[in-house]
Amino acid sequence: MINKALNQYKSVDLNTAVEAASPHQLISMLFRGALESLAKATGHIERNEVQERARQINKACEIIVALKGSLNFEQGEEIATNLDNLYSYMLGALMEANSKNDVAKVKEVSELIVTISEGWSQIPAEEHQTTSYKEG
Repeated sequence: MINKALNQYKSVDLNTAVEAASPHQLISMLFRGALESLAKATGHIERNEVQERARQINKACEIIVALKGSLNFEQGEEIATNLDNLYSYMLGALMEANSKNDVAKVKEVSELIVTISEGWSQIPAEEHQTTSYKEG
């Protein structure tokens, strides 16, 4: 009973955070969510927990697909194209990691997301409203 109430509270808290977030903050939240899922997937691989590994890798893939879908090619052109290619690579790497139980591939994708996230966080605050994100 307490766990159910706690999960409902977390859901409301997350929904509130999402509703209040700027487009720039939403992308940052997606990066954090992908990294969290990949960290969990790594643990599940190490413990040979196949179903949970697959669930977490699939969750990370869904987030990466959302990141791909948020790219604004009109505004970002070359950067958006490069990120699109990198996200496609990550999805392939995660499919391979899932089928081969490969923790190294999961860690590789995590490192790529960290690098992109760090770059994203360096965008000056005054440009957050004009960053390359499209709602959809």
